[in-house]
Formats: sequence, C-alpha cells, structure tokens
Amino acid sequence: MKKIPFYKYEGTGNDFVMIDQRQKTYLTRNDTALIERICDRRFGIGADGLILLQNVEGFDFEMVYFNSDGRESSMCGNGGRCIAAFANFLGVAGKECSFLAIDGPHEAKVEGDWVELKMSDVTEVENQEGRYILNTGSPHYVVFVEDLSDMNIVESGQVIRYSDRFRQAGINVNFVEKTDEGIEVATYERGVEDETLSCGTGVTAAALSYDLAHPDQHLNMVEVSTKGGNLKVRFEKKEAKNYRNIWLCGPAKQVFYGEYLLKIS
Repeated sequence: MKKIPFYKYEGTGNDFVMIDQRQKTYLTRNDTALIERICDRRFGIGADGLILLQNVEGFDFEMVYFNSDGRESSMCGNGGRCIAAFANFLGVAGKECSFLAIDGPHEAKVEGDWVELKMSDVTEVENQEGRYILNTGSPHYVVFVEDLSDMNIVESGQVIRYSDRFRQAGINVNFVEKTDEGIEVATYERGVEDETLSCGTGVTAAALSYDLAHPDQHLNMVEVSTKGGNLKVRFEKKEAKNYRNIWLCGPAKQVFYGEYLLKIS
C-alpha cells in the first residue's frame, strides 16, 4: 500500500489537492488516470484540480497544475494563490515568494488567508462584437449578460467551448453581469467540463474585458463576485488591449490534510 500525503486548499470555492514533492516524487505528468481518480468527488478526494509543489532552480518552487481530468493544464489563478499559501505554510517561502508555472514566473504575497498573485501580462485581446477572447495564463472567452441567475452556465458554456473554433484546444467561458460594486462572474472551465464556483484566470479575464468595455471609467481595479466568494483584480493599462502589473487578490485557505492510499498490484 502506497501512501501519498496531501493537503486540500480552496480559493473562493475553487478547490485543489496539493502535494509537496520537494523530497519525494509521488506523481508524474504521466499519471493521468491516477490524478483523475484522486480528483473524483465520489471515488477520490475530490477537487477541481491537483497541484504539485516541486523544487526548481532560481525560484522558491515550481507549480505543476492538473485539471480534474488528470491532464496537465495551463495556468490556474486560484491554484496559484493556493500554492503560495501552501508554500508559506510549509515554510518554503515567507510572505512574499516567486515561483515558476507553465506560463512563466509569478510573484505572490501572503497575509494570513489573503493572497495576492501577480498574473502574466496581457498584450492581445480579440473583440468579437463585444465578446472578448484573451489569454490570462489560460485562454478565456468573455460574454456580458443581463441576468446570470436566469442562465444555465453549463449548457451555455458548452455551446461555445465545443464550437468548431474551440472544440479541439478548448476554451474557458465566462459569463459576466455588471453589479453596483463591480461585476459578477460565472465560469465554465475546460478540463473540469463543468461550472466551477470560481476561476482565477477567468475572473482576471472578465475584469480586463470589463475595463475594455468601459474605457471612459479609467479603471485600475475591479471588484468581482463569484459563487465561491469575492476577489479583486488590480492592473495597469499600458495602452489599448495591453495590460501589465495584473494582480489577482482574494482568500486562500487550507481545508484539511490526509493520506491517499494507493493499492500497488
């Protein structure tokens, strides 16, 4: 019987299995079926994704992220905030850290349960008659709607995600409603193939798209609500469709820890 120690974290309802691989390798990128089973909510631990924390030269650690389908995926914003909190808990890094993810280097700041993550710059946004397509570490499609409560997010998201253009590579689909405080976002995530309570890169994409749709407001921060909680996105606009110094900010918490028992045949 093989034992895999793990920690469970959540960031605004986006939940992850975290595994510390600095001293021992428990999982590899080829363990797709096992990672999918661990993330299964009925037959495993249950999570939107699984994240490995590993050593890498020049940074405090490396983040390796897998969607719940077991496949290594593009950047996960809430996962990045959670692994920064995990690294702080382990003593790998202090209140500030730098780490390497699939989309490049990231910085993070941890203050209790509040974690701020610096996202990759965004230098290109496609505007399809008010529907925005951009990459914030992961590819996103942003649609503004009048009433989120009246929508079936999964069905509506699948129409776009499995359209001819996006069927093969996939895309995350965000539905955004304007609120008095800022915006509300609901996201259909590829790889999970379902609505999640929150998506960090999706929230970031939605906030930047909201700024593009309202240039007269001269924004540098957008308040965002999701089904899993509230986040803030800060940014600087260098020029039209060119954003830098983007920070995704919100809570990230440890939920529990344990050991996953793997039978070895």
